[in-house]
Amino acid sequence: MELVLGSLCIPVTSAKSFITTTVTSLEVTRRPNRYLKKPRRADLSGIWRADPPSISFYRFLYNTIGGPWYWYVRRTMSDEALREIIEDPKVEVYVPQVRGSPAGYLELDRRVAGEVEIAYLGLLPEFIGRGIGPWLLDFGVQRAWREDCERVWVHTCTTDHPSALAMYQRAGMQVFKREQHEVALCELVEAGFDCTPLL
Repeated sequence: MELVLGSLCIPVTSAKSFITTTVTSLEVTRRPNRYLKKPRRADLSGIWRADPPSISFYRFLYNTIGGPWYWYVRRTMSDEALREIIEDPKVEVYVPQVRGSPAGYLELDRRVAGEVEIAYLGLLPEFIGRGIGPWLLDFGVQRAWREDCERVWVHTCTTDHPSALAMYQRAGMQVFKREQHEVALCELVEAGFDCTPLL
């Protein structure tokens, strides 16, 4: 059997009922020396911090952006658990705008001393391919280094956008870990995804 997951057809062992993805973690340990240029094709009108975002707005961004890539963890979180994260003063959510409409979001997590995690970075489907993703990544890395930190890091996996890993590497991030991660199909179903295996 195979499970269609994003652009992948992943073998599924029916007895185990999980899929295995490869998670790649990358980091940058020096302050970047890059000039932030707005993408030419994006009609980008700016970026604002949602401080903090409302639960409903955050869920809209997370579910819409993460839907094609099977982001599932925060879909099943209670409002209370999610609020505890996104209302923490050490968590920052930034939203780029195109002609006044939100185009995606970036989440920086400073809760671990000495480091900043790019917890989430993604775009609404209609804004993919306009150069906003690399710009948003550069913005995030530069923003992360505004306060004391020793590294900025991110992880991506094989169910993310096919260009995600290359984008992080082009931005100067270096791979420091690769590992296999098992995702139970029941977790994806609980998160509202159609995970009917193809026989």
